[in-house]
Amino acid sequence: MIKLLLVDDEKGLCDNLKGFFKVSGFNVLIATNGQDALSLVKKEKPKIVFLDIQMSGMSGLEVLKEIKKIDNSIKVIMVTVLDDEKTRAEAKKLGADEFIAKPFITDYLEEVVTRKVEELLKEKE
Repeated sequence: MIKLLLVDDEKGLCDNLKGFFKVSGFNVLIATNGQDALSLVKKEKPKIVFLDIQMSGMSGLEVLKEIKKIDNSIKVIMVTVLDDEKTRAEAKKLGADEFIAKPFITDYLEEVVTRKVEELLKEKE
């Protein structure tokens, strides 16, 4: 079972997405801040991370940078209301694998995750 980490300071959003992805067969972890996210990345080694950019404390971009230092193979999908080119460029430079603007449709999230799982399987071969 593939581990998926949801990182967003909106707990309700995380809970909704957790239910959605559990039905699809993922082992879903939740962190509501950057420090907890990094602890879970080190301990649980998720393969895919959904990461909000705007969070109190550490920003999602700071968390992204640290995740990639821990394990560069983790697929990090940035999820944010900040849908501007400067933010996208910074996220890509730091190693983001995908960028999704809020609000989003869960079907689209599922499509993105399916693509990332396929990439992970190809990388294993």
